[in-house]
This record gives sequence, structure tokens and C-alpha cells, in this order.
Amino acid sequence: MSRLRPVNRKYLKSCQAVRTQKSMHNKKFQFTTLMICRAGLIAALYTAVTWALGAFAYGPFQIRPAEGLIVLSVFYAEAVPGLYVGCMLANVFSGYGAYDIFLGSLATLAAAALSFGAGRIFKNDVFKFVLCATFNTLINAFVIPAVSVLGGGTDPYWVFFGSMVLTQAVWSFAIGAPLYFAVGRLIERRVRVMLPVAVADRVCHAAQKVK
Repeated sequence: MSRLRPVNRKYLKSCQAVRTQKSMHNKKFQFTTLMICRAGLIAALYTAVTWALGAFAYGPFQIRPAEGLIVLSVFYAEAVPGLYVGCMLANVFSGYGAYDIFLGSLATLAAAALSFGAGRIFKNDVFKFVLCATFNTLINAFVIPAVSVLGGGTDPYWVFFGSMVLTQAVWSFAIGAPLYFAVGRLIERRVRVMLPVAVADRVCHAAQKVK
């Protein structure tokens, strides 16, 4: 995942299609159609996987494999709002009401935002993954027990905290690791639909020089 392979001319045509979504002369950050679609897909996937598990996805021992999607925020800016919206929708049925829908989802938003920042700052792929999974584990472990208390839950805070550390670590590391390295490999191979917009722009610019 360290370097993209040399540009070849066969990539020019598909690359130009990506480039039309964002002007190379406009340095202001903006969401493109691809980013909006990707964010919507992430939100829908998080929601669907969580809802499919019903009551098992809530409470002190959460079976919530959708938490592994947090690693996408290392690669994609759009994953940050996508995960936030997905978590909000998933928490509609949590039993803790508005506290979990809004406050609980902020834990995912914070973890995703920090992970995206780490992805921009650090270069080592393993280190970025470990930071991302750790952010998600610890932030949720501190916030969700508080949400439970506010929502009328009876589980002691620190007991809930310990169970959240365990379950969040399982999903963030065990599910997140293969997803993280698979996405990284697809980006390295320049699978067009997987390219972050910034990478697509750089590849397109290089392709234009070759042309």
C-alpha cells in the first residue's frame, strides 16, 4: 500500500471520467457524486448489518460487526459522515432513545474523524490501522456506558465499560483488519471505484502528463 504502480495509457479513459467530478484547478474541498454515493452506501451497510442482528447488536455485549467499517474512514473523508448517519439510524432501535441516537452516534463520529486525521498524518499502514481501531474501541467504551446511564440502563458504568472494550476491540480489530488491508490493496491496484478522490485526481494528473 505504499506506492501506486506506474501509470499506463490504458487507464487514461477511465481516469478522465473520475477527473470530471472535481476540477483540478479548484482547491476547495467539496463532496463529489462518487463521495456522496460512497457515504450513502457505507451508512446503509452499517445500518442494515446492525438491524439484521436485532437485540444482539445493543447492550453491554454488543454483536456489532458493522463497527469494523470504521477502518474506511482512514481512506475516505466521506466515510466519516457515512458512519455517523449509519450509526444514528442503527441506534433508533437501541432502547436508549434519543441519547443513543444522537450522543452515542457522536462516539462513532469522533472515532471516524480522528481516524481520517491519522490517515493524513501518518505513513505506516499498520500504525494507522492500530490507531483507528484503538480510537473506535476506547471512545465507544467511554461514551456508550454513559449513554446507558442517561437512558435509564441498570448496568454499572465500569462493568459496561469493560464489556465495551472487549466487544469493540473484537469488531474493530478482527473485522477491521482484513477489510483495511483489502481496501488498501484495491486502492494500490487502482480499482477505480475504490480510489479516494484525492488519489484519483493525482492519478489523472499523472495520466495527462503521460498523454
